[in-house]
Amino acid sequence: MEGDLRAVRERMLEAARGHAVFDGWSEATFRAACRDVGIAPELGRALFPRGAVDLAVADHRAGDRAMAAALGREDPGALRFRDRVARAIRLRLELADRERARRAAALFALPQHAATGASLLWGTADAIWRALGDRSEDVNWYTKRATLSAVYAATLLYWLGDESEGQAASWDFLDRRIGDVMRFESAKARAREHPLLGRLLAVPGRLLRDVRPPADHGADLPGRISEPEAP
Repeated sequence: MEGDLRAVRERMLEAARGHAVFDGWSEATFRAACRDVGIAPELGRALFPRGAVDLAVADHRAGDRAMAAALGREDPGALRFRDRVARAIRLRLELADRERARRAAALFALPQHAATGASLLWGTADAIWRALGDRSEDVNWYTKRATLSAVYAATLLYWLGDESEGQAASWDFLDRRIGDVMRFESAKARAREHPLLGRLLAVPGRLLRDVRPPADHGADLPGRISEPEAP
């Protein structure tokens, strides 16, 4: 039974993709997908309670999985780490349908869906870091994803409006954003080596040293503070 429902979900999502290009992730798209699959809208809502919103969420997460699978088939050994990050973001965008992504961006820009959109951006950043083998178990788990979320969101918006051949301008934009991050990280490293700044930066470091990521890294959870060690 569960397998049958999963198959219906997949068929609904595939049907909705064709309609979303023209009607956006809307009620019209949801009802058209139900009609194409041959199920009543009531059953469709049992599978996708928020209708087209949940279809858009499923489409986005499928894109994350496709990116991770494609990255896993490549050999990143010859690339610098910053280039591996850029490659993952580029893959994520190249595997997406730009019109569907544009319609999704419009949907998740609405105030009532903004939190869902932010969660999806975080999920994409998490999927990229996991695909790249990140094993962070402290506050770096959060800072890496927060930074990458910002880079990905900015590049996504640029890419949606990019009319350059092969979206070359988008990839140049992406390289500049990653360059900005690398310069910031270098500045932080130099600050830590400074006698005075190093001592000042050590204070928040001590406060955050017990922060841990969610037990299930894929869960939508804020993480946890580990129990202090016994004296």
